[in-house]
Amino acid sequence: MNSELYLSDLESKPAALSALAGTLRTEDPFRDLPERIDRVLFLGMGSSRYAAGVAALRLRTAGVNAHAEYASAAASLPNAEGTLVIPISATGTSRETLDATARYTGGPAFVAALTNRPGSPLAEAADLVVDMRAGEERGGVACRTFQHTLALLLALESRLTGRASDLPALLDRAAKASADLLDRRDEWLPLAMELLDGPNGVYTIAPAERLSSAEQSALMFREGPRRAADACESGDWSHVDVYLTKTLDYRALLFPGSRYDGQAMDWVRERGSTVITVGPEVPDATASIRYADDEDPDVALLTETLVAELVAAYWWSA
Repeated sequence: MNSELYLSDLESKPAALSALAGTLRTEDPFRDLPERIDRVLFLGMGSSRYAAGVAALRLRTAGVNAHAEYASAAASLPNAEGTLVIPISATGTSRETLDATARYTGGPAFVAALTNRPGSPLAEAADLVVDMRAGEERGGVACRTFQHTLALLLALESRLTGRASDLPALLDRAAKASADLLDRRDEWLPLAMELLDGPNGVYTIAPAERLSSAEQSALMFREGPRRAADACESGDWSHVDVYLTKTLDYRALLFPGSRYDGQAMDWVRERGSTVITVGPEVPDATASIRYADDEDPDVALLTETLVAELVAAYWWSA
């Protein structure tokens, strides 16, 4: 792992995402899926599972029977006809994901692996391989692969639901939003680093529909600069994390969009906690970091973790 190369990986996000958009204009990576799909099972660990959780929720709201599982679970859905299994691993070598996938190889379930290494052991075990096309992450941290996983799971959603969507255009907008944050980092990054630099770690909060943003952001603080960090869903915050504002120097990144943001901010205001919003402004937040198209939840899903990633990169370098 290398902090300078990690920063370089982040700076290449816009170009990589734009290139993926170009590929998706001419190719459907899921075109060879079987016609009969009764249920979808996502398997993964870490960042892969974070993205899968959001994808499964989106599919369920569209009427698709979809589940996201820890690959380390001892058992999950049976290996049955009509089951589409999507194991996700950027390296294609995650032990837990390989072990879980082994339960479904050889049919009757269909295995479509999502990986950044088409020649990996995971790819060899799959009926279909979907390349993340994120390029080599030389910093050793999953950042572009996380963004590309989300993008390709949106492509899967479109395929399974039949919903018309211009995904390449969305990815281009997310690439521009990422470039906007990178280009203007001198305006927002120093204050964010200062406000989040407390003695009790960093907390990240996001709505269920974008919980992956909070989870990935917390992971970036832990993985790079080795800071204590934890993620929470916006509505659940008032049931599980509110207690920390009573005794800790509580500092958080809030990804707005939940109907329960105001409920959480009532406690924040009362107890003088520090909260930075990433996206549309929320009353009583200490600061707000805006970026292009940040009012579109799909652009936010693909973009907003870059704030935590950059803070983590600069803390790590220091």
